[in-house]
Amino acid sequence: MLLTLPDMLTADELRRIREILRGAAWVDGRETAGFQAAAVKNNQQLAPRGDMARALQGIVLAALSRHPTFFSAVLPKRVLPPMFNRYAGDANTYGDHVDQAIRFVPDSNQRLRTDISCTLFFSAPEEYDGGELVMEDAFGGRRVKLPAGHLVLYPSTTVHRVEPVTRGERLASFFWIESMVRSTEQRRLLYDLDMALMKLRERDPDSDVSVTLSGTYHNLLRLWADT
Repeated sequence: MLLTLPDMLTADELRRIREILRGAAWVDGRETAGFQAAAVKNNQQLAPRGDMARALQGIVLAALSRHPTFFSAVLPKRVLPPMFNRYAGDANTYGDHVDQAIRFVPDSNQRLRTDISCTLFFSAPEEYDGGELVMEDAFGGRRVKLPAGHLVLYPSTTVHRVEPVTRGERLASFFWIESMVRSTEQRRLLYDLDMALMKLRERDPDSDVSVTLSGTYHNLLRLWADT
């Protein structure tokens, strides 16, 4: 499923991130791309190691951990440390591609299956022209250009691209998640059930229906989850 989560970052966090990125040493984005993606990738990235990257990763991961809707939507088993990119000038686009199925977690022997792809926007839409994230599905291209601090997540099996940035710069974080529930359809069912349960608990937290449906949710999660 494609889902937008607003206001992942506080105003102070967003300001701090942009301050850090103003002093960034950008490298060619193709350094972290697979063979197929590298042929269509033309952007810049922050070097993934170093104090600057670690400081930014800490801010983003803290924001994810406190957001209840994020957990409900992705049911994370592993989150690849966030990376950071820039689209501007001559390095301004990323053509159609599908994300690599397996990524290696930096500085470890762990592998991560990319179930869910995420983009967290740092630039406001009015600061740049173009730069839409376009996802191709059965209904055609779905175009996403979100306010700063908003996040979009979508299945990593999706063909997607970033349109050329023709003015300004587009700054963002991107990362992948291995979910405890591998199936996109099962994750969607669990998310919809959890959202309905939250509304039901607000109206009548002690009802028998709320208790029963909560049990159903956790039994389905127990059936489908791989921890």
